[in-house]
Amino acid sequence: MTSMVLNVLYKRGWLPPAEADALLLALHDGVPWEVHRLRMFGRWVDSPRLSCWMGDAGAFYRYSGADFVPHPWLESLLPLRERLQQACQSRFNSVLLNRYRNGGDSMGWHSDDEPELGERPLIASLSLGAPRRFLLRRRDDHSCKREFLLGHGDLLVMAGDTQRFYQHALPKTRRPTGERINLTFRQILERAAPRRPAGR
Repeated sequence: MTSMVLNVLYKRGWLPPAEADALLLALHDGVPWEVHRLRMFGRWVDSPRLSCWMGDAGAFYRYSGADFVPHPWLESLLPLRERLQQACQSRFNSVLLNRYRNGGDSMGWHSDDEPELGERPLIASLSLGAPRRFLLRRRDDHSCKREFLLGHGDLLVMAGDTQRFYQHALPKTRRPTGERINLTFRQILERAAPRRPAGR
């Protein structure tokens, strides 16, 4: 019988402050940030944040009607990937980096349930920079919610059937807030390369 229990692990301050500070600076200046174009409600729109898809050569990903070809790994992320693989007992061949420049940048309700992620994906999410609210809700009962305030160096791991039965979001906020960078490490099942660039 399938369980709808929320399978989430939260570790506050998983990455020590000095390491988190150094990584935040390296990613801010070293990542080829771009505005991803996504297909929503039948039209192409700009994503309300800066992003970068990074990973092994075969880690192609399709999301919201767009195909993403991974940028090569930054050297600064390889030791972090190894530590996360050991901590989570899982392999990661890709990472989605999202940069939230202020409280107006956001992520709407969704599940990471694309076929490339497999049936029960394990996703390790590392937060850097300003704290932001991260929400989870049941797909069949939106009143059933959990909230986390993800801060600098915090790790949140979603596993099991979380993506099947739950959605998550990072809502906008009107409160003054600094920049935040979030890294979600994933294991992509390899497939044929996309025929066209993302968002075109």
